[in-house]
Amino acid sequence: MSAGTMERRASGRSGGGRPGRQSSGSRVLRIVVYGLLIGMGLLYVLPFFVQIATSLKTDPDAAAHPLSLLPNPFSLETYRRLFGLGGSGDAVPFTRWLANSIVVTVFITAGRVFFDSLAGYALARLDFRGRNLLFNGLLTIMSVPGVVLLIPKFLVLNQLGMFDSYAGMIVPLLVDAAGVFIMRQFFVSVPKEVEEAARIDGAGVFRTFWSVVLPMARPALITLTILSFQGSWNEFTHFLVATQSPQYETLTTGLAHLVSGGLSAGTQYPLKLTAALLSTIPVALLFFVFQRHFVRSANSGAVKE
Repeated sequence: MSAGTMERRASGRSGGGRPGRQSSGSRVLRIVVYGLLIGMGLLYVLPFFVQIATSLKTDPDAAAHPLSLLPNPFSLETYRRLFGLGGSGDAVPFTRWLANSIVVTVFITAGRVFFDSLAGYALARLDFRGRNLLFNGLLTIMSVPGVVLLIPKFLVLNQLGMFDSYAGMIVPLLVDAAGVFIMRQFFVSVPKEVEEAARIDGAGVFRTFWSVVLPMARPALITLTILSFQGSWNEFTHFLVATQSPQYETLTTGLAHLVSGGLSAGTQYPLKLTAALLSTIPVALLFFVFQRHFVRSANSGAVKE
């Protein structure tokens, strides 16, 4: 056997051991990475577990053990008090806040889905003078911080006689610049041949939009519905400048009033965290129910772009 053959065999044996060492090293690295991700995930959800546990505590227990995950004693006093089921302490108009939030959110979400779709289709398909200027203005509005418009909103609502009313809470939020942009970008990606075929069959502009194009925009509509619901349910600054009477308080403004101590004395951490927990449930349920559609919509939009 020649020396060259022996060297090749030796190199082959030594090379054959490398994949095993590399596989073992990658497995250890994978375990470390997964461990870090799990740890970060638990650290992220820890405040939610603390919130749930605190909602089941009494005031002395929450003050003595604020980070404990085991209520001692277990109590549903805060839930009974929020829903007016005979709980002790000052009454909290949580059901009124909840009803106002539901009414306002339903109208705003429905209005945004309808009007944003109409505006997005007009900017994408209708050829009219000033369309590009209008679209650039839309992009400019999206870059303006909402807090800058608080005083102008108050002045306009007061001048129109809509201050401190449901109309003042709902009408200014019926159209959203971001929603118009989302729908416009989706309608641009729809083939024009589909609309031309509908017009050949005698369909007008609105009929083409409503019966042909809009059903194709289901992914964008689901995304817009989720974002509109979440945005209107969590809206705070607009309701703060649009109303002043307690009868128009929503969950966000009511919780702010509660946390600031305007309704009762003391810390009352269980009561405050219970109200905050209940206010997050509708948005969380909506997201988990439509999570698959939401992710699919985002992926399809990325591919089309």
